[in-house]
Amino acid sequence: MPRRPTPNPVRRTTLPGGLRVITEYVPSVRSASVGVWVGVGSRDEGPSVAGAAHFLEHLLFKSTPTRSAVQIAQSVDAVGGELNAFTSREHTCYYAHVLDTDLELAVDLVADVVLRGRCAVEDVEVERDVVLEEIAMRDDDPEDTLGDVFLSAMFGEHPVGRPVIGSVESISSMTRSQLHSFHTRRYTPERMVVAVAGNIDHDRVIALVREHFGPRLVNGREPVRPRKGNGRVPGQPSLQLVNRDGEQTHVFMGVRTPGRHWEHRWALSVLNGALGGGLSSRLFQQIRETRGLAYSVYSTIDTFADSGALSVYAACLPERFDEVVRVTTDVLADVARDGITEAECRIAKGALRGGLVLGLEDSGSRMHRIGRNELDFGEHRSVTTSLERIDAVTVDEVNAVARQLLARPFGAAVLGPHRSKRSLPKPLRALAG
Repeated sequence: MPRRPTPNPVRRTTLPGGLRVITEYVPSVRSASVGVWVGVGSRDEGPSVAGAAHFLEHLLFKSTPTRSAVQIAQSVDAVGGELNAFTSREHTCYYAHVLDTDLELAVDLVADVVLRGRCAVEDVEVERDVVLEEIAMRDDDPEDTLGDVFLSAMFGEHPVGRPVIGSVESISSMTRSQLHSFHTRRYTPERMVVAVAGNIDHDRVIALVREHFGPRLVNGREPVRPRKGNGRVPGQPSLQLVNRDGEQTHVFMGVRTPGRHWEHRWALSVLNGALGGGLSSRLFQQIRETRGLAYSVYSTIDTFADSGALSVYAACLPERFDEVVRVTTDVLADVARDGITEAECRIAKGALRGGLVLGLEDSGSRMHRIGRNELDFGEHRSVTTSLERIDAVTVDEVNAVARQLLARPFGAAVLGPHRSKRSLPKPLRALAG
């Protein structure tokens, strides 16, 4: 007897006002994750309000017309759930993770915060101090600090080169009026996606969203199209130095890449895995396992709509910095010239497949996947489709990507006890100008 086809667990509905609702039914869990994704991030800010998207994300949790900050916290604590948010360069997400029986509460809380957060004057002043503390905490973490400095070195005055968190100067001077205006102008239904995953029913989710978004669902608006950008980043990457006493020198170096809509993005992910994405990667083996030069070394990809960066990070004792740079630049040169091997390609593809599937073991990760896909691409991309795209990558494609990207101008950022750029290793200065 033929098997009945399995119904599609992912469903999508566009409500009046352009609000998109996407759900994934996961019958094996007893939880529900609700996220309201807003297609607004730090790259949408002017320089005078740098950090506004992140500041606002903090502020909206302080009070709504019907709940204080304490009542918001008590509501989620009483059901053992989680309520939180994060801001990136291109979007902001407010989310709740609860038992499936508390789905209605989760939709209510997230919608209340996102739509009706008050931006009260007294709350602005309290949260201003919290954000300034967060900046201080970032500054105390060399790797976090250097990550922001590196993107500045890569993208200069382009909006993605600015820190999501803003600066002490911009946060200190930002007014309640500016934050309230940012909220009312940017947080509109056509820029939003409601993503829900877990042991849930799509029609029930639609009814709850209609109830809690109510007057915002006005006819005549269409969803905002996925962000494309203009594809042009002015200037060239640079070399930046943060002179700071410490036990280690930290370095990021890398090249610009095309954005997330690039046809070779999966090959780029495989290249990243082979370079420094795992324990068997070239950089990890050469720098840590073979020579013992550093504890932390890896490569990573930052991807935006119209641009991105492939970068390498390492932290080591200052007296070992020259050798770490030499080995790293040698590895990059070898890969640019000769490419990676079939075995390296196979291992990197296997790591990608495993990471993708194992990373979707809970409702929260599934909510993040469907919400981000809808906002970034305007469609749902199934796990099966992604696995097929990974499988289709060939070593020749990866090596063509390596030749293309690693021939581009490098940028770099260094943090450590180095008084001037002239004191940095010659291979780094030659590579990053």
